[in-house]
Amino acid sequence: MIKVGIVGGAGYTAGELIRLLINHSKVALDFVYSTSNAGNDIYAVHQDLLGQIDLKFADKVNENVDVLFLCLGHGNSKKFLAQHEFSKHTKIIDLSNDFRLKNDAVFQGNEFVYGLPELQKDKIKTANYIANPGCFATTIQLALLPLAKYNLLNDAVHINATTGATGAGVSTSETTHFSWRDNNFSIYKAFTHQHLGEIGESLIKLQPNFSEELFLIPNRGNFSRGIFASAYLKFEETIEDAFKLYEDFYKEAPFTHISKEPIHLKQVVNTNNCFIHLEKHKNTLLITSITDNLIKGASGQAIQNMNLMLGFEETEGLNLKATAF
Repeated sequence: MIKVGIVGGAGYTAGELIRLLINHSKVALDFVYSTSNAGNDIYAVHQDLLGQIDLKFADKVNENVDVLFLCLGHGNSKKFLAQHEFSKHTKIIDLSNDFRLKNDAVFQGNEFVYGLPELQKDKIKTANYIANPGCFATTIQLALLPLAKYNLLNDAVHINATTGATGAGVSTSETTHFSWRDNNFSIYKAFTHQHLGEIGESLIKLQPNFSEELFLIPNRGNFSRGIFASAYLKFEETIEDAFKLYEDFYKEAPFTHISKEPIHLKQVVNTNNCFIHLEKHKNTLLITSITDNLIKGASGQAIQNMNLMLGFEETEGLNLKATAF
């Protein structure tokens, strides 16, 4: 069995990792490290795990684990790795934004590979260090990558994307309180969201001459989890051409599926799936893309990357079913 450790164990993404890993047939959870909850039962924080796990939060890490997941706040993964020296055989998957951009990818002589399997699966398979993509970035990139592959991003791309409350993390703030979020809707970080950088870098990998603007309007939705993104741009080909190039691009992607019918969030919540729908309106192509921000947008994708790195079946531990109602 592969020994796995989690650092930053009290947050939403760590909770999802624990739920998935305790049901993964090829790994054993060695420790869950948390400075704020050391010594407490894990199920006291992640209360749905009562009866499923008897581990307590640790105040020390095992620096010889096979795989380490970092579920720390942005900026804290670099600090943590600077303070701990893990075994040379330990594979590290970071869920923050510390290593996602090209200029940040090399740390202490180690290269963090950008972990979007639909973009560079072969590179992930040989990597020792992974920068797990952001949730908005995952959903939007999967909507646009096929167009970049065929050099069809030749105009500005307009994107509107809405995320649930869990996208803001477990710590409370003015805009995450129930009384503020319920029956409410708002825009934040218009045109400046931090995930734009990684989206742009991925598109350039497939379409090196890409220089068009990405106009992103991120929204806060009054639901708990999920991302619904819609993007549109000029597209001169037919809708049949569009469906064919998307289906061809994702034919070996087990979690990304193209729908001929309009899509909605409940189809993917609690799964590692991304569903994509296409519509053509005159000379404009509309792409809608949906994911669960905590699974395909974070912890599920991290496990998908682990599976690829260790030579497991890509879908191992991730055969999850959406709740229809």
